[in-house]
Amino acid sequence: MTGAKRLLLASLALGFIGGYVDTVGFVALFGLFTAHVTGNFVLIGAELSRSSANSVLLKLLVFPTFVAAVALARMVALRCERTQTVASRPLLVMQAVLLAVALMCSVPAGAALAPDAPWAMATGLFMTAAMGVQNAAGRLAWPALTPTTVMTGNVTQVVIDGVDLLRGAAGPEVRERWKRFIWPVLAFAAGALAGAFAYAAWRFWALGLPLGMLAGLVVMDVRPDRNR
Repeated sequence: MTGAKRLLLASLALGFIGGYVDTVGFVALFGLFTAHVTGNFVLIGAELSRSSANSVLLKLLVFPTFVAAVALARMVALRCERTQTVASRPLLVMQAVLLAVALMCSVPAGAALAPDAPWAMATGLFMTAAMGVQNAAGRLAWPALTPTTVMTGNVTQVVIDGVDLLRGAAGPEVRERWKRFIWPVLAFAAGALAGAFAYAAWRFWALGLPLGMLAGLVVMDVRPDRNR
């Protein structure tokens, strides 16, 4: 498999994981965004404005958790630079471990979840940490990779380039960029749909699918120097 195909496959897989895990968190944990963490600010404001507001502690904690995960990913990448090793595989392993811990925390949480239940909060925070690592890895390990967790910018670029393609004003660079951006958007959408149905069928055991996909990416070992 060529480097370009490896990078495309990684983009598709990570886009799917981004939509999948974000949806599982939203459905299972009372509207918690684990990938698009800034969306939690809107939900916090909405909850606080209600006279019968639910606990917002989990949503308040996800932002520092996300920041800590990104910082830790940066430290791992810096260590890889010092040892002249590639950061992509360690960061994928780190993400998989955090997601596996989230799955383990969900077991004692059981079916009777509550917004301020300790095991439910731990599940959400470790899911958020895993997605923080994925956000960071896109910048630290694969700078050429299209963002795979927050799709607003991707959709905007797809529409802009799509308009230029339709009016016949797009050169080869625009065509290539459109193809590079459209696939993560579609993968994210597919992941979001799959995550909703998977959680309805298997509860938190649904996290086994993204864990398996991350394991596959670790084995495939998509490196920046292989993508030229």
